[in-house]
Amino acid sequence: MNEKTLTVSYAPHFTSDLTTSRIMLDVLIALCPALLASVIIFGPRALLIVFICVVSCVVSEWAYEKATRKPVTIRDCSACVTGALLAYNLPVTIPLWQAMFGSAVAIIMVKQLFGGIGKNFANPAITGRVVMFLAFSTTMTTWILPPDGLTGATPLMLISKGRLSELPSLIDMILGVRGGCIGETSVVALVIGGAYLLIKQVIEWHTPVSFIGTVFILSAALGGQPVYQTLSGGLFLGAIFMATDYSTVPLTRAGRAVFGVGAGIMTVLIRFYGSYPEGVSFAILLMNTLVPLIDRLTFNKPLGGVKA
Repeated sequence: MNEKTLTVSYAPHFTSDLTTSRIMLDVLIALCPALLASVIIFGPRALLIVFICVVSCVVSEWAYEKATRKPVTIRDCSACVTGALLAYNLPVTIPLWQAMFGSAVAIIMVKQLFGGIGKNFANPAITGRVVMFLAFSTTMTTWILPPDGLTGATPLMLISKGRLSELPSLIDMILGVRGGCIGETSVVALVIGGAYLLIKQVIEWHTPVSFIGTVFILSAALGGQPVYQTLSGGLFLGAIFMATDYSTVPLTRAGRAVFGVGAGIMTVLIRFYGSYPEGVSFAILLMNTLVPLIDRLTFNKPLGGVKA
């Protein structure tokens, strides 16, 4: 090779047919099994909540961009994904106006005020849920137990109170016949969606596996029902669909594994020693703030480069 055949150009040096709208559409497709499961488990109101959140997110994004005279980006489907994920993190009994409020917070306060897609430091759906939990703690912790529709405790609440004899069977835990948010209970549906994203190469396995594995190992070490801790709450939903958000996770594979381990540790600490039995949302949000540090510690040094 001589200098006449050497091509020098600026990055990026690899191109792909994947677009933002294509990725978001794949995520929406991956969320469909959990949506179907939620309607079967909790009834048609689950579908209504998802619809309200998706529409509210799209309208909030359109209205903000119109008001600020920015290009309208609703066609990339990212607002639809945020709406669906927020809805999946809500109880089926949530008042619709509160779902609309959370959607507006997620899009305007978390996404748009930081510059739009790719510029937000925290996951919009996660942050919207945390804000709703702090603002509407009663309605955000009212759970319906299928199939009779009565209110009751989630498996994590039962574990925290030592009522282990009342825990659902493992089959019910896997299928989703238990109390919880509408999109988090059916582990099998979430795994199907995650497998689709892996096959389509939308996500990689490093964060979900390290996140879920850390929760299992630490729960076992602390003697706290590791199987139920792993299958309960929003662990699979958070690990597969929210801890893999491109904008709010580290750039390297090593960094994503560190992110998953850190989120798993924080989840277990909150569940075992905090006042709230669930910790996935708070763990992901806290790890989002540490992403710049993780990137700095795990980023590969260029050949011939020096440490910054």
